[in-house]
Amino acid sequence: MVNKIIVAIDGYSSCGKSTIAKALAKYAGYTYVDTGAMYRAVALYAQRIGIANPESGYTDLLAQLDNIHIDFIQTPEGQHVTLNGEDVESSIRTLEIGNLASQISTIKEVRAFLVAQQQAMGEKKGIVMDGRDIGTVVFPHAELKLFLTASPEVRAERRFKELQAKGENPVWEEVLADVNDRDYRDTHRAESPLRQADDAVVVDNSHMTREEQMEHIIEVFRGRSQSEL
Repeated sequence: MVNKIIVAIDGYSSCGKSTIAKALAKYAGYTYVDTGAMYRAVALYAQRIGIANPESGYTDLLAQLDNIHIDFIQTPEGQHVTLNGEDVESSIRTLEIGNLASQISTIKEVRAFLVAQQQAMGEKKGIVMDGRDIGTVVFPHAELKLFLTASPEVRAERRFKELQAKGENPVWEEVLADVNDRDYRDTHRAESPLRQADDAVVVDNSHMTREEQMEHIIEVFRGRSQSEL
């Protein structure tokens, strides 16, 4: 018999955090929460009603936070995020919304708004959550913390191919620059910057297949969940 635990997965953009988190949640029978999708949903809301304005300090957005309701639903295609009852899974996955979400995620009030929701989701444990500050801020006492990383060039190549698969025409140099810019913003923001928790298990997947990653992570997970009995 194994005990349900909290699995916190952090790391840089385009490291495959969501893919790994989904696969691990499925393997363990846990609930998966994509915190990045939550920030993207807030960004989409701000863009749609014209309040994505950094010059104003996003004051209009802060006044609207109580009108933003985010949830996750299961569909034949997998888990999707909803914004005020609308399935916005496709709409939040654009490069534009990703960049806006990265900017909005630096706002203290937005982070507090979403972190409170994320912590409530983990009260009963049996959850896999990925993001930028899960093991350091959201669940600092998580039983298992993973930190995923890969070289900027490898991550840019992954992102480049993802955008091509969606029918977009990305420019390689712009995608690489975007990866580096996001890394800088994520690690230098004042509120909850991306950093590796001291007790995190580091997984550099620059040259690992998805199968190799999962084999390693499942082995770590099994050892950690059994040790918590």
